[in-house]
Amino acid sequence: MDYAPNRKVRGVFLTPYQFSTVLKRLPRPMKPAQPDARDTAEPALPGRWYRPLEGEAPQALRGCFILAAYHWPSMSTKHLQPGDYLKKILTARVYDVAIESALEPARTLSRRLHNKVLLKREDQQPVFSFKLRGAYNKMVQLSAAQLQKGVICASAGNHAQGVALSAHKLGSRAVVVMPTTTPQLKIEAVKALGGEVVLFGDSYSDAYTHAAALEKEQGLTFVHPFDDPDVIAGQGTIAMEILRQHQGPLDAVFVAIGGGGLISGVANYIKAVRPEVRVIGVQMNDSDAMMQSVAAHKRVTLPDVGLFSDGTAVKLVGEETFRIASRLVDEFITVDTDAVCAAIKDVFVDTRSIVEPAGALAVAAIKQYVAKNKTRGETYAAILCGANMNFDRLRFVAERAGVGEEREALFAVTIPEEQGSFRRFCEAVGQLPGGPRNVTEFNYRISDAVRAHVFVGLTTHGKGESPRIADNFNKHGFDTLDLTHDELAKEHIRHMVGGHSALAQDERLLRFVFPERPGALMKFLNLLGPGWNISLFHYRNQGADYGHILVGLQVPPADNPAFDRFLDTLGYPWVEETGNPVYRLFLQTS
Repeated sequence: MDYAPNRKVRGVFLTPYQFSTVLKRLPRPMKPAQPDARDTAEPALPGRWYRPLEGEAPQALRGCFILAAYHWPSMSTKHLQPGDYLKKILTARVYDVAIESALEPARTLSRRLHNKVLLKREDQQPVFSFKLRGAYNKMVQLSAAQLQKGVICASAGNHAQGVALSAHKLGSRAVVVMPTTTPQLKIEAVKALGGEVVLFGDSYSDAYTHAAALEKEQGLTFVHPFDDPDVIAGQGTIAMEILRQHQGPLDAVFVAIGGGGLISGVANYIKAVRPEVRVIGVQMNDSDAMMQSVAAHKRVTLPDVGLFSDGTAVKLVGEETFRIASRLVDEFITVDTDAVCAAIKDVFVDTRSIVEPAGALAVAAIKQYVAKNKTRGETYAAILCGANMNFDRLRFVAERAGVGEEREALFAVTIPEEQGSFRRFCEAVGQLPGGPRNVTEFNYRISDAVRAHVFVGLTTHGKGESPRIADNFNKHGFDTLDLTHDELAKEHIRHMVGGHSALAQDERLLRFVFPERPGALMKFLNLLGPGWNISLFHYRNQGADYGHILVGLQVPPADNPAFDRFLDTLGYPWVEETGNPVYRLFLQTS
């Protein structure tokens, strides 16, 4: 057969290598001993196979694929094989609504990891997620009667948008059941696309149960977000694009897992066409239903799931997706919240785009995989599966990204409660090995006449530094507790340092503003001088151009004139808050 450079099959280009590989993997038909009526009868194939292939492909190419269709195992079999899914993926109808997303190199991350990282940009889709591929491929095959009655789905948001967009395209009603924990951004997006939103339960599994009941009550057709062969095939077109866009060496593809629809489609295509490429599934450590199910050789229902990565918060994976993942996925990796936050930042650095937590799972896993296996010079693809991020969540992401990358270390440091101890501690910070470091956080409230407990955040130069920094402080005589991996400290204690203190006599409370630059905090402490005792200190680097510090100083009434002159010559903008009623309520002892 004479192959042209590029063959277009249903809107998707295949290279000669890919096309020949596909043909090699088709089941070989057996010749019947005697011809009968079945050999001349038209095959019972979906109607779309009788339409001309898009792009007016050459007759030779069409003939080959029609022959393959004649002899492919029936799609009605209970358990479809990779060859079955290969056909379904090659013929999936997704490009009426979806785009072929870019496969871009993450240059900064690649340099840092010493491996080539490719980002499959599904955040570029019209609904900012891959989910519309599977939803549309399922719905476009529904009958006119089914579309007229309407469809229903359960979703944490991304599949919902895909169903709503597809229903709008096909002129159908769409009812969407979403957990009450769904970000408002996704709820509004579904409504904007014409979907009827019903909020129910705390997770996808809760929403699914309610959707099943509404399906029966209203005679709707359920569009499953992952446990459906047509949905799986639609998601599998992502793998088809990856292998076409990158035809060089590819060691592994990292895929986020919620219910398993995406990885099922990706794994089926990759293992049918390039089985040497590893398929690695990624889950949150608090939502690892697929990983637990594969380990137990049966589907496991989680009693609860974490909601940070709402797009993958699934208590029970699908029957079909579990079967596929058990057979075709090479490895599973779990990541935690801090690692995902750091990965969101990594994606932003390379793309200037912000993905949602589920969209960053694959990147977090690549970093973890490289650190564990010490790989160099390999090529990995990460599917950025979604970017429906609530803006308000960015505050939390930014807070935890530094800790997740271990670019920030947190400590509880005990210093003597005496004048000049702050300065001595800051000098110890300046003398840490490895070069200068910025103070990211400094919280203190007088509470003991002998000892002071300070909550400190410092920048680091890489992972694993926090224990060495703590040891260095201990050698300088400051008892230190490493809080870098302490969830209580990161979530709550850092915000709770303070309160009433009987020792804070003659306290004056002031807010200062100073330029946020290296050494600015030390300069500020030096300017304060040793004359007045610091009874409260609160500082947190917010990433702004100017830093804001709240300071309590014990100033005897007789020193007030001298203190006022000091403030006038300090050179920093300041506001006195001693008379603020909030200070009186929460910080000042009567």
